[in-house]
Amino acid sequence: MLSVSKISELKQLLNQKIRIVITSHSNPDGDAIGSSLAMYHYLKILGNVVNMIVPNKFPDFYSWLPDSEKIINYEKQSKLSQQLLKEADLIFCVDFNAISRLGAVSEIVINTSAKRILIDHHIDPEIHNFDYCYSTVETSSTGELIYDFIAALGDEKLIDKNIAEAIYTCIVTDTGSFSFSNNRPETYIVTSKLVSLGVDAEKIHKLIYDTYSENRLRLLGYAISNRMIVWEELHTALIYLTKSDLKEYNYEVGDTEGLVNYPLAMKKINMSVLVTEKENQLRLSFRSKGDFSVNKLAREHFNGGGHKNAAGGKTTESIDQLIERLKTVMHDNKQNLNYSISL
Repeated sequence: MLSVSKISELKQLLNQKIRIVITSHSNPDGDAIGSSLAMYHYLKILGNVVNMIVPNKFPDFYSWLPDSEKIINYEKQSKLSQQLLKEADLIFCVDFNAISRLGAVSEIVINTSAKRILIDHHIDPEIHNFDYCYSTVETSSTGELIYDFIAALGDEKLIDKNIAEAIYTCIVTDTGSFSFSNNRPETYIVTSKLVSLGVDAEKIHKLIYDTYSENRLRLLGYAISNRMIVWEELHTALIYLTKSDLKEYNYEVGDTEGLVNYPLAMKKINMSVLVTEKENQLRLSFRSKGDFSVNKLAREHFNGGGHKNAAGGKTTESIDQLIERLKTVMHDNKQNLNYSISL
């Protein structure tokens, strides 16, 4: 976390009405989009010139958030993005721990003359790549950390409904609607403050989770019925989707969000994996319940990482090769996954 002197230094910098770019990781999720927008609204209140850039498209079910239409998609507007990054005085990097998570944007960010500040809650942040680092794994989400950051700057009173809705989106999506283990008492205290600022929790839940297209719902049914492998003796389940599967159901960005969590509803299953075939690689999403660390698993075996109970990875193997290797890896972890959840 930042020292008192660093906080003071940043406060002075942010009050100079400078040019700021906020950026987040590839395949942005609710925490990435919400964090970007929360910082955007706050920095605009301070009078700064602010732009937001993400490496690629984000799911449409976050487009209801105020000013989400101002988020620049690097894939669609690369020249504008490059110009804004080169002209920036300060770059906020939110919801990722390594510059490489920016994909095509990473080289530009690392070579810019702008100061860089990281605000994130993932394990092992690349502190050496940032001038300021506001990071801890103890918070539920980067959005909650942004609330703390604004408060640390003495500006909690500036948090309005727009900022509150953006932060609430971060919290509700990264905690699985408060069902994951990353909840802490402070999370509920922050949430109560957001609600007091006008956040409508029921409305936001519907805007995020009750917006399935017919194709998305049919893809969900197909995945569970035809693409799920259960290794009960290994306490693990796997869902895989090929490129042809995604094409058949007219896949849109966000259609597989949350799919990896479904197998964890089964008894005796403590880890779930979603494998999605992309152009040149397989993308992996890991989830666990209880004490098993999918972050450690992803780091050691699948070129990834994340949190204890939620992580990502990638591989250039074929689906068949990956399934065989994953089964071997999980067999080695069989005893570590052999537990039941109890109060």
